[in-house]
Amino acid sequence: MFIDRKEAGERLLPRLQALDLDDVVVVALPRGGLPVADVVAEGLGAPLDIALVRKVGVPSQPEYAVAAVTDGDDPRITVNKDVARMARLDDAAIRELAERELPELRRRREVYLKGRPPVPLAGKNVIVVDDGIATGATMRAALHLIRDEGPARLVAAVPVAPRDTVEEMRRECDEVICLETPDFFQAVGLHYRDFRQVTDAEVATILHRHATQNHAAPE
Repeated sequence: MFIDRKEAGERLLPRLQALDLDDVVVVALPRGGLPVADVVAEGLGAPLDIALVRKVGVPSQPEYAVAAVTDGDDPRITVNKDVARMARLDDAAIRELAERELPELRRRREVYLKGRPPVPLAGKNVIVVDDGIATGATMRAALHLIRDEGPARLVAAVPVAPRDTVEEMRRECDEVICLETPDFFQAVGLHYRDFRQVTDAEVATILHRHATQNHAAPE
């Protein structure tokens, strides 16, 4: 059980420091991943950016991801095939659900980044951080998106996730750091005492602070 996302980041940080990576960029999955990644980026002295990926929920259970869709001119949909099969959703239905999420992705890009360009990832050691993984669709979509940028090394880092999802994730990146893999996993939020929703304002504030720090840092 984690107290909150900040404490989860504090517990994750030593494991990431032990990797002893140079030239690191930390990429968070908003919104919940930002407070965790904030601590990690500060501790590593690394730039912080976000991967704009939106969960595509099962219509009857919106918090249960059947897929995830990325931002950009050519949005990519990553499907959780097991969930799609159980929910009886075909590719066309999932595509329709994903398209409904695109306006929210565009809104978040404007609110969070305010026109700031992304941090370059080519040749960098990229650590992708979230507050936890359930089905893994959102993290997989983010990893696919970032892999296209040509990072030197790609690491997924989360406080908690199901053991089988962690094993699947190892095929998507160079390394997975996960603190807890409970035998009984129902939802990420059940592993936090304080799992209040992270607001758009909090996300924008964290990103602005890191952008200002990076801009002010000496060459």
